[in-house]
Amino acid sequence: QIPKDPVQRWLRELAALSQQLQQVHPNVLAKILKQRTVYQNEEIVVIDKPYGLPVHGGPGIKNCIADVLPILAKMLENMKADPLHLCHRLDKETTGVMVLARSKEAAEKIRLLFKTRQVEKIYWAVVLGDPDPVEGVVEIPIVEKEVQSHQSHYKMTLAPNYRLCPENGKVMKIRRNRNAERAVTRYRRLAGASACSLLELQPITGVKHQIRVHLAYGLGCPILGDHKYSHWSKLAPQKLPELTLKRLKLEQSKARHLPLHLHAHRLCLPLGQPLDFVCKPPLFFQKTLRKLELDIPKD
Repeated sequence: QIPKDPVQRWLRELAALSQQLQQVHPNVLAKILKQRTVYQNEEIVVIDKPYGLPVHGGPGIKNCIADVLPILAKMLENMKADPLHLCHRLDKETTGVMVLARSKEAAEKIRLLFKTRQVEKIYWAVVLGDPDPVEGVVEIPIVEKEVQSHQSHYKMTLAPNYRLCPENGKVMKIRRNRNAERAVTRYRRLAGASACSLLELQPITGVKHQIRVHLAYGLGCPILGDHKYSHWSKLAPQKLPELTLKRLKLEQSKARHLPLHLHAHRLCLPLGQPLDFVCKPPLFFQKTLRKLELDIPKD
């Protein structure tokens, strides 16, 4: 039963986003990924990763990319093929450019390029608020911590090397957290409207959830639909500004259905000659941009 009301239809689409790829047969999932192949040569296959699909399996996960790589390889090569290999990871909720390797050697070569920061990655995100300044670099170490609340859980968080002295307001160096990882993210605002901004992001390092943590806790601009990092002490749906709700035609009680608006837009891989891959944001992301009147920059 498809609702006639466009708002109800939009809500239903959002609610189904995370679920639909977990319901399909692995062969069907491999076929979907084959259709989303944006480039292939003898070394690599580049796909446009869909929303809600984890890279690795885990508790409660029926389908993931790692499990269907052997099937996808056969589909691309007409039956006789070695399984494809993962070279890097994207969060389950992140969409966009993802590189797979056709051999172990190619995978190791590409992983080394990622590790030594030779791969240029550009993300787009819709965030709440307006970063101040509108472009810059966030360089704050990140560490994983347990959050003590009515349901204890783990989150990545900032572990700054400096803080303001409460007595005189001066900047003081504090003892480094041994477990914290160096994390650097460049950002710039591409558009602003409806109490939101469209940002272009370049993670220089590759720490887990780095972009989400730097935006939410470093800049105070959490990503739209990031229900994990919009609060520190609780797991609760993101609280949205009135204007944003109005433009999205959403009630606050339905905000939990909003997906994470983080997209791996571009990736430049120096394999011999530099290879440049671009993926357009998914439809839900484009719809949100239109509703919020955020103008997509012309590439």
